[in-house]
Amino acid sequence: MSIYRVVNPATGETEKEYPTATDGELREALALADEAQRAWAGRAPAERAAVLRRVADLYEERKDGLAAIITREMGKPVKQALGELATVASIYRYYAERGEGFLEAEELDVASGGRAVIRKEAVGTLLGIMPWNFPYYQVARFAAPNLMLGNAVLLKHAPQCPESALAIEGLFRDAGLPEGAYVNIFATNEQIETVIGDDRIQGVSLTGSERAGAAVAEIAGRNLKKVVLELGGSDPYLILGASNMEQVVKNALIGRMGNAGQACNAAKRIIALDEHYEGFSTAFTEAVRSIAVGDPADPGTFMGPLSSEKALETLDEQVQDAISKGATVLAGGKRIDRPGAWYEPTVLAGITPDMRAYKEELFGPVALLFKVGSEEEAVDFANDSPYGLSASVQTDDEAQAERVAQRLQTGMVFIGAPSGTAAELPFGGVKRSGFGRELGRFGMEEFANHKLVRLVR
Repeated sequence: MSIYRVVNPATGETEKEYPTATDGELREALALADEAQRAWAGRAPAERAAVLRRVADLYEERKDGLAAIITREMGKPVKQALGELATVASIYRYYAERGEGFLEAEELDVASGGRAVIRKEAVGTLLGIMPWNFPYYQVARFAAPNLMLGNAVLLKHAPQCPESALAIEGLFRDAGLPEGAYVNIFATNEQIETVIGDDRIQGVSLTGSERAGAAVAEIAGRNLKKVVLELGGSDPYLILGASNMEQVVKNALIGRMGNAGQACNAAKRIIALDEHYEGFSTAFTEAVRSIAVGDPADPGTFMGPLSSEKALETLDEQVQDAISKGATVLAGGKRIDRPGAWYEPTVLAGITPDMRAYKEELFGPVALLFKVGSEEEAVDFANDSPYGLSASVQTDDEAQAERVAQRLQTGMVFIGAPSGTAAELPFGGVKRSGFGRELGRFGMEEFANHKLVRLVR
């Protein structure tokens, strides 16, 4: 049985399988990408921008069919799938419109006289290893800036997303991207080690688990290849002020339960000051209990199934571990008894350090509530994590918000809103959440050759 197959998490049924690439097919893909990259990099930036603009157009034109694919593959409610596709189109359009400017040579102030500039050029062919939770978006934030730069892309998608992986490759082809500049590969982990070691691969970008990131970084380091890693998160949601509790609850609900909680930057640890805890806990728990888990293909559904049976089992093990050690269940707390990967929206309190949930990332619709006595305690608790992706701060006091943001050990801080994303905003974390940045201007800096050209007169 192939590892690349569509298993509908709403039913548990396998709908289609796709063959894994042979070693010969991978060699052909590497050769094709290497040849295409040189030609693609040789095109004028305006030509590359025109292709990306057409990619954005096609994502908008085909959004309904593309959304239906990932609803089948990983259970994303169709309304959220359409939202993901709108973000994807905005990313390709952003680099089509801004990319030429980002590529302009930078003049240096040379103390010794003469002239010096930094040119931003492609480095070659890159390998992207992408996850299943945002099948189009994760690819876009890697592929868009690098294609604009002139790099070629080999893309290994998650095994449960073969249909969307092929749809992306076909969309690039239809947009006019030269054959080989973007190549989908249905490779095994063992084959990927060989691909990373190939001299034609100049860098690797991975979004995924901490374990996968460590493995890829070790292989890349052994082969002297640069890597960008966007890994897990256990993001804090700090409630330091709540004059509008309804909005604070709404932000938390979206931030934690969107995409069935399967986001690296979801609000996994909700930390509230004493004076706000009870009011928030009551309102938030009521809101979570009111979530109707349903058919992801229904436009009215907010939460569908988890992505897979394996994901459900891992999450339930973490929740049951917490419950067995004394955690308080305010809502949910178990899988839903029906075929497929369904889990109750859950709220837990009383989490202690001996529970797996205290330090591990919970990748599903489970919110953890914590009560603290001061701003200082809130910040210290937020930072007491091996992860450092993003954080959200809820307060009416701007000075407090900026003070807290400065002390949080994360790559991103969102004030007055849940963590989010946009084409122009750099995305990435610190600590065990990885390193490097995607999106914005920084998205074109990671895999660029910053070539110095020095002219002495």
